[in-house]
Amino acid sequence: MTISTFMDIVPCMENIALIFQSLDDETRLRIVSLLFEEDELCVCDLVTVLQLPQSTVSRQLSLLKGAGWLKDRRDGVWIHYSINRSLAPIQQFIIPVLRNFLPATEAARKDLERLRSLNEGCRCA
Repeated sequence: MTISTFMDIVPCMENIALIFQSLDDETRLRIVSLLFEEDELCVCDLVTVLQLPQSTVSRQLSLLKGAGWLKDRRDGVWIHYSINRSLAPIQQFIIPVLRNFLPATEAARKDLERLRSLNEGCRCA
């Protein structure tokens, strides 16, 4: 592999900083952890599980999406989020670490319990 080829796959320093800054918040890590467990979650589900105001959850989702971690899908008035399947190479490298360590935290365990206790089916209605 030539240096120029290597430089093509390595993001610029600003992008690396943005990726790591996007994970520098407990709420954002909790969101990522939940989305590892569920393929997709609606904002209303995240608000209920995280027990935070909708504006706070939406702001954190926006930051994660802006850093490339998430993608969204609109369904009527609801917006559903999932882990982006087209992550940058550095993010793909970080995913296994997050998948291994986030579920072991007490906050993630409690969030998952609350998620599992929500009614099945359309939880947004």
